[in-house]
Amino acid sequence: MVLDPHRWLDLRRFRGLLESGAMSLSEIARETGLDRKTVRKYLSASGQATPPRRSSNGRSRARVIDEFAPLVDSMLRAEVLMKAAVIHERLANEYGFTGNYQRVKLYVQTARPRVAEELGITPKELAGMHRRFEVVPGAQAQVDWGDEGKILDHMGIAKVYSFHMTLSYSRDPFCCFTTGQDLQMFFDCHRRAFAHFGGAPMTIVYDRTKTVVRRHVAPGEAVPLHPEAVGFAGHYDFDIDVLAAYRPQGKGRVERQVLIVRDHVLSGRSFSSIHEMDAAFAAWVPQRRAQIHKTHREVIAERAARDHAALKALPPTPYLVAERQLRHVGKDCLVAFDGNLYSVPAHRVRPRQVAREAGVSRSWLYNQPDLRAEIERLRARHRP
Repeated sequence: MVLDPHRWLDLRRFRGLLESGAMSLSEIARETGLDRKTVRKYLSASGQATPPRRSSNGRSRARVIDEFAPLVDSMLRAEVLMKAAVIHERLANEYGFTGNYQRVKLYVQTARPRVAEELGITPKELAGMHRRFEVVPGAQAQVDWGDEGKILDHMGIAKVYSFHMTLSYSRDPFCCFTTGQDLQMFFDCHRRAFAHFGGAPMTIVYDRTKTVVRRHVAPGEAVPLHPEAVGFAGHYDFDIDVLAAYRPQGKGRVERQVLIVRDHVLSGRSFSSIHEMDAAFAAWVPQRRAQIHKTHREVIAERAARDHAALKALPPTPYLVAERQLRHVGKDCLVAFDGNLYSVPAHRVRPRQVAREAGVSRSWLYNQPDLRAEIERLRARHRP
């Protein structure tokens, strides 16, 4: 018996109940009004995953993809994660396949778990797999933060963070330690990393940190970047690559580095300052570079030399990162920001709203936001 698509879909609802033992074939047959043999045919492990089609004489019509099924299976055995789009492209270009992409996609959805089982890959392992990508020298770096907790709590420093940048081709590491993660600190660490490597990569991969992404958006929408991140990237001539949400494996190289530095540099040691922690990392780097990496099977230092040579030259002047925020001037001619009070000359307090622009070493107050070109409107200049 060949079921029509509606009855087939109705029957497929019971597959999970049958596999779990909650219902028997006879019970499903009585519930659906179908013959027990028909239920067994369509709910077996080898049953069709797509509705059966009929020809004009009432018989099931052969699908174009069926002829190429052994070929698709062989492709999946060679690369179990090969995309259906790639398989369709090869079938059409190399083997004369005339069917559409959707037919290939539907077949691959059912064939991939079966081929994975043949290869000894469990469904859980298959779901956690992803294709490893490699890049050419100088093409990419990855950035991430690590939380090192209260490692300097005995010195009165409540929190310490580690900034990491890894060159993706060689896995050459950079790390420095900070007491904050604000905008100025974030890009100051970038400058230190570029000096460490001797140049800037073509692309840097980030997660959706607030110092790079201005706000979160729905999947598929363009990610609005922080203006200072755009300005910094333009100055050093690299592209910003923001990972899709919930894709931590996209920067696995740097996430692995966070753990390696924690184990080999910090574990079991005590420090009295951020400077000592930075020095401990610098002393460990030659040991790391002398190792043979377990993935690319080369000495990290030898591969790093090619990576460094392909980096872009640094501009002669550094980029000044500044954070701009609007603040109201109080009646006492003071502006509050981050627990600090900044004075504004009494004869220049109108209009009552000013913009605070904070750099690494000083702060500026302007009559209106982003009017640095009109220096005559400068209200006050402060050093922290």
